Amino acid sequence: MKPHLLLYIVLLINVGLIPAQIFDVETIEFSGDDSKRINLVILSEGYQTSELSQFITDATNFTNSMFNQSPLKEYANYFNVYAIKVPSVESGADHPGTSIEPLESSISPTVPIRTVDTYFNATYDAFGKHRLLYYEIDGNSANNTEAIINTVLANNFPTYDQALILVNSSEYGGSGGKFPMTYSGFWGANVAVHELGHSLFNLKDEYYPGDDLAGEAINMTQETDQNLIKWKNWLNTNGIGIYQYTCDTGNCADWYKPHQNCIMELIDKPFCSVCKEGIIEKIHSLVSPIDSYTPISNTVSTSSFPINFNLNLIKPIPNTLESSWSLNAANFASNVDDISILETDLNVGINTLTVVITDNTTLLKVTNHETIHLYTVTWTINHSSLGVNDIESDINNLSITMFPNPANTIANLKIESEKDAQLKVDITSLDGKKVKTVSLSNYATQQVDISNLSEGIYMANFYANNVLVASKKLIKQ
Repeated sequence: MKPHLLLYIVLLINVGLIPAQIFDVETIEFSGDDSKRINLVILSEGYQTSELSQFITDATNFTNSMFNQSPLKEYANYFNVYAIKVPSVESGADHPGTSIEPLESSISPTVPIRTVDTYFNATYDAFGKHRLLYYEIDGNSANNTEAIINTVLANNFPTYDQALILVNSSEYGGSGGKFPMTYSGFWGANVAVHELGHSLFNLKDEYYPGDDLAGEAINMTQETDQNLIKWKNWLNTNGIGIYQYTCDTGNCADWYKPHQNCIMELIDKPFCSVCKEGIIEKIHSLVSPIDSYTPISNTVSTSSFPINFNLNLIKPIPNTLESSWSLNAANFASNVDDISILETDLNVGINTLTVVITDNTTLLKVTNHETIHLYTVTWTINHSSLGVNDIESDINNLSITMFPNPANTIANLKIESEKDAQLKVDITSLDGKKVKTVSLSNYATQQVDISNLSEGIYMANFYANNVLVASKKLIKQ
């Protein structure tokens, strides 16, 4: 669940001394309830009041372009996009001419040195790099401007998840960080996607970013063992390998990336498979695919059957969500959004109906991936000879982690559940024989000794409150 309330409180504390300014907010793309979507907010920079209609056109074109790129294209229904029309006194961005880099004339032609009066103080040549378009010239100067950005967001759209600043300029430039920036010219939408890769999805550059920005990440590592590398499930597929960074200085030879033609390196390329998977997993961690469901608690008290249960899901395009329904721990239905319960389906007393939602997209290597996300709705049905006395419902988000895989002596297992639940895992052989049962504590990694098991393939079946919620293949070496 997204921490909107906490975010709003923090923003109010941080910007309490800055005068409030209210600007027009326009909806660019609306998929559903803000509390159940990732809210991307685009701020105008260097657009005068007379140019704000052009800003909306630019923001709309940017949105269309961004959500035409995989995997954002497949998961567009998980996003809302809004634009805040912040007017500047003058158009464009500063060009102080202080870059210490040689000018790349094919991308960034010579421009006149100029200073313009804009709301967020956008400038090229930030941190001595010509194409680095940033709010202020360096990190120290940016502190006050960042407070201004926070104020605009707190006063106009406090429940944002990610803000992007769109600068009215035809000169190539952009930056990542807390509030990524991009220019409005030809490659601007691609720059925005690249920078959002950093800011929202925790991806690293796949050109060497420098020793100060190098670090272990979804798509960057110092590991070279193909059995241990974090993208091992993708090796030798779709061009994924273990590629050494190249450069003339620094420690780039110590670092490796998964691909040689990813947008995190080359702005005119798509995301590689490893980055796509990382983006989807971040989406799953922020937003549940369960938009709503019925019945909710205390809305049904009837002796009339059948009783209908319904899911309203946020579906990828094309839909890759799968559902598994169980009644009193027995399989009931699969891959449907609606079911009906007859009186003959129920026991006298308390009955439990659970549906588990998972995403079976081929953009994830779920079978062998270290962590999977799943989402459940559970209805507790109190049934007597007079009918259904009441129905209570509860929703839960879970993630399940198992590593290493393959394993030799120890397998590490972990379940993270938003709600209290009785958690366990059964390890079974392929012929269905249960060889080990382990109770799990929420949010705690449990080391499971598998040294006495024969080499081969096993299934790890994870249960929450005695309901099977996931099965993962475990390879014993």
